[in-house]
Amino acid sequence: MTDQSSMRAAILDAPNTPFRPTNIARPQAGPGQVLVRINASGVNPLDLKIAAGQAAHARQPLPAILGIDLSGVVEAVGPGVTGFHRGDEVYGMTGGIGGLQGSLADYAAVDADLLAPKPSNLSMREAAALPLIFITAWEGLVDRAQVAAGQKVLIHGGAGGVGHIAIQIARAFGADAYATGSANSLPLIERLGATPIDYTSATVEEYVARHTDGRGFDIVFDTVGGATLDASFNAVRRFGHVVSALGWGTHALAPLSFRAASYSGVFTLLPLLTGEGRVHHGEILREATRLVENGKIVPRLDPRHFTLATIADAHAAIRDRTATGKVVVDVAV
Repeated sequence: MTDQSSMRAAILDAPNTPFRPTNIARPQAGPGQVLVRINASGVNPLDLKIAAGQAAHARQPLPAILGIDLSGVVEAVGPGVTGFHRGDEVYGMTGGIGGLQGSLADYAAVDADLLAPKPSNLSMREAAALPLIFITAWEGLVDRAQVAAGQKVLIHGGAGGVGHIAIQIARAFGADAYATGSANSLPLIERLGATPIDYTSATVEEYVARHTDGRGFDIVFDTVGGATLDASFNAVRRFGHVVSALGWGTHALAPLSFRAASYSGVFTLLPLLTGEGRVHHGEILREATRLVENGKIVPRLDPRHFTLATIADAHAAIRDRTATGKVVVDVAV
């Protein structure tokens, strides 16, 4: 592209309409912002909900450029930014909700607090897959439940985006990880280093008895919601901690209360929506970079390559459950 004042972008004009490839004005880095030349955009299930008009909590008015996660290279820094310089490789969870421009474009002007240096041993595609799922897993296990060595941690949905990262974080802290999944996901869960539990063939009582001698797990991380959150209240030990990233629905708290256990909700979008806590998101991603570079965290990617012209296919891979890992859109092609 020769015009230095414009950029390619994919715009969603209204729910359930096709993405519209177009050229628009390139943003400028304002105070406290970094202009990132985007290399890759991570796709999350929330993107599909926004595109379908089913995510009021994301507060993303349309038309909009979607895409919550990005990786790329710093093109310019705005006034007051000292931690990044032109040419730095960065990644972050930076927009696509709350009226903020997302990452399905050549450039984005983003809050510098949300960014961190990209892990040197990851490709841009791998880095773009990490921010939302890592931040969610870290906030749940570390910030809320204070995971520690020797604990028994149960992760519901261990083969999913957040789940497969949560397993690795738990193990990096020295905890013993257990994870539920369907039969076909159990080999992956085992490869990640967790004890696999087929939730379709064992009741909560059965796997609690088998793996904890009936005492329950120190921490239960629910990434599924609904009935799985209810199961979590019955799987946690006395004085233990249940964390959920999906607290939808109506739940009876008695099983939790009778164990004198605690519950924490994780709402990863809050700093983007409110401006509060953005520095901590950057701090969490710096921890991610450290763990990745130490070989403790490896993101799992779907091998297919999608572009700004084939975003609909990327969304379909998630919707149709054909993805074998995180889906990433290659922006710089």
